[in-house]
Amino acid sequence: MSSQTPRLSRRTLFAGAGTAGALAVAATALPGAKSVAPVSAAANLPKPDKGGGYVLSEHVKRYYKTTLV
Repeated sequence: MSSQTPRLSRRTLFAGAGTAGALAVAATALPGAKSVAPVSAAANLPKPDKGGGYVLSEHVKRYYKTTLV
């Protein structure tokens, strides 16, 4: 009989790392569950009557600045 030591495969390694990461996130997030305040003032604006709703917010302006070449 041959005695073989079990090898750790990549699939097992990544599955274990993913499980450990998910448990760490859950342990951190669950005890201190708080309500989140709105991120931007644009979310609080009333919706237009005729549809649309695009708002040039600071976030969008910052994104456009990153796309300049």
